[in-house]
Amino acid sequence: MASLIGLLIFIIMLALIVGVIVMNAYNGLVTLRNRYKNAYSQIDVQLQRRYDLIPNLVETAKGYMKHERETLEAVIAARNAAMTANSRASRNPGDPQAMQQLEAAEATLTGALGRLMVVSEAYPDLKADQTMTRLMEELTSTENKVAFARQAFNDSVTLYNTKREVFPSNLIATSFNFTAADLLEEAAPEVKVAPRISF
Repeated sequence: MASLIGLLIFIIMLALIVGVIVMNAYNGLVTLRNRYKNAYSQIDVQLQRRYDLIPNLVETAKGYMKHERETLEAVIAARNAAMTANSRASRNPGDPQAMQQLEAAEATLTGALGRLMVVSEAYPDLKADQTMTRLMEELTSTENKVAFARQAFNDSVTLYNTKREVFPSNLIATSFNFTAADLLEEAAPEVKVAPRISF
């Protein structure tokens, strides 16, 4: 009888220990997932700021660049595509497909802005315009903030992915459908450098 009670106590203690391990692993995964979602919201704030600056930039340039309609329209189209991709990504940060679409859209937008800067070099009055100068400074500052926010997001995603891959968390992650999150990579090497601004 004593050995049966001892066995029962051992089984109960083992169940409690396993329960605590499962609870800690699950809570850790939830915490890290929420952390990378919050980190993405910081990217979202900066991208929205960037998207809000672009129409003002285009409107300012439009007054000087009457013959560059195609370039200006390309910037607006790229901005709209990036906003749509960002909206999808913000609904599910870390989703591989959403992150790839956002990366592609942001690369296109960065390229279009770069072309706008190259074309604007041919318009000295535009380069001297105070509004344009201020907008370009704000855009450059925002680009830097996006880069910092992207790094924080990628750090959070890496912590989360590591936690979901190590034992025993990997068992909990699989059981409770904690899927891998995708990093937000920088734009392709040919467009990842922020446009040079020389007004």
